[in-house]
Amino acid sequence: MKKLVLGTRGSKLALWQAEWVQASLERIHPGLQVELVKIKTTGDKILDVPLAKVGGKGLFVKEIEEAMLRNEIDIAVHSMKDVPVEFPDGLHLAVICEREDPRDALISKGVAFQDLPKGAKIGTSSLRRSCQILSVRPDFNIVQLRGNLETRFRKLDEKQFDAMILAAAGVKRLGWQDRISELLSTEISLPAIGQGAIGIECRVRDEEVHRLIGVLNHEATSTCVRAERACLTVLEGGCQVPIAAHAVLEGGQLAMRGLVGNLDGTVIIRSEISGPAAEAENLGRRLAEDLLGKGAKAILDEVYGR
Repeated sequence: MKKLVLGTRGSKLALWQAEWVQASLERIHPGLQVELVKIKTTGDKILDVPLAKVGGKGLFVKEIEEAMLRNEIDIAVHSMKDVPVEFPDGLHLAVICEREDPRDALISKGVAFQDLPKGAKIGTSSLRRSCQILSVRPDFNIVQLRGNLETRFRKLDEKQFDAMILAAAGVKRLGWQDRISELLSTEISLPAIGQGAIGIECRVRDEEVHRLIGVLNHEATSTCVRAERACLTVLEGGCQVPIAAHAVLEGGQLAMRGLVGNLDGTVIIRSEISGPAAEAENLGRRLAEDLLGKGAKAILDEVYGR
């Protein structure tokens, strides 16, 4: 196979990730040409409405998957936190690349999280972030923040809010790490499922594609992210509910924490689990069941009107 067609969103961060995969594959497989095709997704088109209100899953992947099913592209590169746990028939997640820093970053012109003034305006589009931040600082005023990273930084510079919280991975990948005021500990803000990791999706039957892209799979990251996604599968969560799960691998042991909260952060159900890495997905499922048993089911039922 001499050519691979790679589908990606058109944002700067999505292109950085796609170009990293492109350069890596062309370096590892001399003679291989990887062509990038930009595809606009539903999530890219709707910028004036909070994602939680748009509803649905796969807002940033659906159109890319449809292009793959029409054989217009061979692979798709995604931010793992955007990838639903269910795939269309014939497609699957083949590769999870090495994870960048999974933490959330505070961008606040140098002011530390605890030193932000009472009633500070905090920009974020994530219910997971706002729930956890409000549980620690209920005085904060959460302001909905959408758009690409450049737009978000511009809004902060225009003083539309006092600080914003973004995934550290994206900020670092685009070379803006000097704008980070503080990397929030996972005790303050537990990361989103898959945060910081890049995934590659392809057609299940494309054996040659699997051979080419398999070299980019990072075993430790894959183990952790699959555990986190197993937790999400049981919780049946979408972007309308504050859900977080984060796994860490050390010496063959997987340690994982998870939470489900209500929208204003007044109730957060937490749990943790650890065990052999070989049982990663089972550990993720058990963590979710424990969260449901502790009260997460009531929160989810209320949000989804069940």
